[in-house]
Amino acid sequence: MAHKKGGGSSTNGRDSNAQRLGVKAFAGQLVTGGSIIMRQRGTRIKPGLNVGIGSDDTLFAKVTGRVKFIDRGNHGRFAAIDPVVAE
Repeated sequence: MAHKKGGGSSTNGRDSNAQRLGVKAFAGQLVTGGSIIMRQRGTRIKPGLNVGIGSDDTLFAKVTGRVKFIDRGNHGRFAAIDPVVAE
């Protein structure tokens, strides 16, 4: 016989929050130094010129400039920043 197993939605109400991963600044977009370019799990995209990598593999801009994604074949895909020249 059943012993209090009919809990319904209150019993089933456990779910994890979304992690909000993905690209935050797209190619050609102007970003300031310190801006997050991409949140990822593992190094799907590696840091290139003027891009740093955080402890959770987050890519961020080291300088102000335009975002550029580069595919280097067997070496992988890289995110880089073309610095903006101040006039």
